[in-house]
Amino acid sequence: MGHQKRIAAPRSWKIKRKVSYWSVDPVPGPHPKDRSMPLLLLVRDLLKLADNSREAKRILNEGNVVVNGKVRKEHKFPIGIFDVLSVPKLKAHYMVLLDKKGKLSLIEIGEEAASRKLCRVDGRTMIKAGKRQLNLHDGRNILPGERNEAIKTHDSLMISVPDNEILQHFAYEAGNKAVVIGGKHSAETGEIEEIRKTKSTNPNVVRIKQDERSFETIEDYVFVVGKEKIEIPGV
Repeated sequence: MGHQKRIAAPRSWKIKRKVSYWSVDPVPGPHPKDRSMPLLLLVRDLLKLADNSREAKRILNEGNVVVNGKVRKEHKFPIGIFDVLSVPKLKAHYMVLLDKKGKLSLIEIGEEAASRKLCRVDGRTMIKAGKRQLNLHDGRNILPGERNEAIKTHDSLMISVPDNEILQHFAYEAGNKAVVIGGKHSAETGEIEEIRKTKSTNPNVVRIKQDERSFETIEDYVFVVGKEKIEIPGV
């Protein structure tokens, strides 16, 4: 239990498939398995801070890696899209993104950018006293305060980490900027041109406009990243 055959690992993992039989299986966490990687693999295989699993575990156990503003020592902890990973001793900060092949990648960002992260609102839940709680794509739940009714499902929020203060709100609507996080258009960006709601059980369809073309993808793959401009470095 707890092991993952390397050859059968999710295609989003940017790892070599045939160098050994076993990889690391992530523990249940804030991201689905096909959109996240265990922290050990990011430290060893993507950042190359260690030559083997033992060294990577030591780096983590010593508290040298910070994820979304919190020290993480669990080597199987799942890291997903738009998570921010920092290595304070190296003064290095990274953001997790999907590349055009649909694989999770790290891009280097500055210290200021590492103090905030983008989250998508995947649901809203009624709690005590008639208040609505926002359920975000990375597993966190926050109260929007006075912005309660303005924030809808599929909107995006720029929040501070680790204290979850809402800094910016990007509505899921035509005219705003978006990045695709799945399917054949993975990592492509553009402007939301149309949101077409279906009356069947099929997912809603979103048309994304680029400079010289438009394409369509399903709603679940659309992540709003700004209004007049894209607010994420490296996208």
